[in-house]
Amino acid sequence: MGRPAGIGKARAPERNSEIFIPAANRGPFGDTKEAMNSLKTSLKICTLVAICGSGFGLVTLSTGCAATATKESTGEYVDDATITAKVKAAFVKDEVVKAFDVSVETFKGNVQLSGFVDTAEEKARAVQIARGIDGVRDVQNKITVK
Repeated sequence: MGRPAGIGKARAPERNSEIFIPAANRGPFGDTKEAMNSLKTSLKICTLVAICGSGFGLVTLSTGCAATATKESTGEYVDDATITAKVKAAFVKDEVVKAFDVSVETFKGNVQLSGFVDTAEEKARAVQIARGIDGVRDVQNKITVK
């Protein structure tokens, strides 16, 4: 009995009469020259996109930090975060206000207090503390007494 045709026999790669490229030198795009050209084209496109994107980014940066009526500038955001942290720290130090019961949000120097407290004294003290922090323009009291 003989073997079926094509099984167990090593065959030489097929050769094109024009160009023979061994399988080891073939890339996903065919021959290596074609692959290199495709790679160069892709690199040029990526570079162009990066250059255009960075130019757009510069335009965005020059206008992206400006404040609007509903959006803070970068500096205002940092200032507001500092005010919020100072108010919360003052609540922690205070014996009357329970810091975990009162939420503090700051927008353009305006502090909003919210949450639930046990007494009217605690509510009034929270407002008094917030007003005493540097940079606070106004305090909105939305604290509810339980």
